[in-house]
Amino acid sequence: MKKNDFYKCSECKGILEVVIADDSCQCGPSGLELIEVKSQDAAVEKHVPYIEETTDGYLVKVGKEAKHPMTAEHYIQMIEITVDGVLHRAYLNPGDEPEFKFVLPKGKTVSAKEYCNIHGLWKS
Repeated sequence: MKKNDFYKCSECKGILEVVIADDSCQCGPSGLELIEVKSQDAAVEKHVPYIEETTDGYLVKVGKEAKHPMTAEHYIQMIEITVDGVLHRAYLNPGDEPEFKFVLPKGKTVSAKEYCNIHGLWKS
């Protein structure tokens, strides 16, 4: 179990994140399944988040050529960006655009993740 690992409950399907953990910890919470982070888009819809630098921060979009669906049945639940080790997160709802503009100082190391309610966790 590592910091920022995501787990899905086998019963309620809720998503839990490990906030603080020892990287050497080998225990796994009972009834929870580790969500593997994907980085190559294998589904028809686009899932890999991409980052555009803006004048006052970053815009993270899901789906570069075609936008990810944002219906009640299939949508992006969360987008996060990590800039120089500081994590920023936005939660989305059906009907929203599959993107979020993070207004924050620029950094040297920038990465993004998103969570699709059907296809799981993806990283840039």
